[in-house]
Amino acid sequence: MRESDPPVLILAPAGRDAAVAGTILDEAGLRAEICTDLPALVARLDEGSCAILTEEALRASDRHGLAAYLAGQEPWSDYPFVLLTLRGTPPDARLMDSLGNVTLLERPFHPATLVTATRFAVRARRRQREAAAFLHERQQTAERQALLIRELHHRVKNTLATVQALLGASARGATSVDEFYQGFSARVISLAKTHNLLTEDYWQMASLQEMLENELGPYNDEAGKRIALKGPLVELTADLAVPTGMAIHELTTNAAKHGALSVPEGRITVTWAVDQGETGRRLRLDWTERGGPRTAEPTRKGFGSTLLQRVLTMQCGADIRFDFKPAGLHFRMEAPLVEHRTVPHY
Repeated sequence: MRESDPPVLILAPAGRDAAVAGTILDEAGLRAEICTDLPALVARLDEGSCAILTEEALRASDRHGLAAYLAGQEPWSDYPFVLLTLRGTPPDARLMDSLGNVTLLERPFHPATLVTATRFAVRARRRQREAAAFLHERQQTAERQALLIRELHHRVKNTLATVQALLGASARGATSVDEFYQGFSARVISLAKTHNLLTEDYWQMASLQEMLENELGPYNDEAGKRIALKGPLVELTADLAVPTGMAIHELTTNAAKHGALSVPEGRITVTWAVDQGETGRRLRLDWTERGGPRTAEPTRKGFGSTLLQRVLTMQCGADIRFDFKPAGLHFRMEAPLVEHRTVPHY
């Protein structure tokens, strides 16, 4: 008997049968517990490996509780019983039928016979529990696959909508085919980087730090002082990671063309934090540029700001703000952090 196996339950209220059976099993390394009556045994069945009962104990008891327990068993369960009968007396067929999975043992019995029958019953119950655990794991796996398929459908729809927006806006803002190609390609590559982070993670999450490093890393200097990133470990779900990745790309592209990254002395600092509010956890991100050309409020909205306004606000429920200070752009985003859904493991 394994240490993890539940005890063997014994119901033999008359004579010394319970004490003798308990002593025999204990000497064989089988942990046993004696029950005083049938209701007490029924109440402990879920906590036992099997049950040893005398025929007279069953006959003298109200068996409705036992019948209800056996009728309500899970499909994987076929509780094992060892029924002790008297030699020379035919067993009651009704008791045999009511117990179902029962092994008959005539008294008086050899101790080795009781030990062997009990070990078979304990092993059978252990196999049933292992089968139940396997079936439960299969069910959990199937549920997770269904969940992932639904999330995949949702993500593909969002991605196609994003690509369509990228295509239309890139075409409207381009003055030549080459300019359109360069702008559209860069945005698609940025989108692909974010998806790579998501697919590399088992739970389909992307690190905010890695997303920022992917975009801003190439602009950093050898000393690592041109780009400063500071914040806690934050993993974003796909619904937030994809729009945020596109926003980071647009901010980086704008900084390289017109802002702090367009001159060697320019610097960018990105900080973020997670706040616990009344409606849940919220991500707060600040993008600050300095050392670049003087900044002024743009006379028209470019594609980047349009993307940030529409995608972050509509898809993520984010609050965003642009502050075009002369010293450099300051961008702030606050968005709800949706916890990823998990499937429990047993």
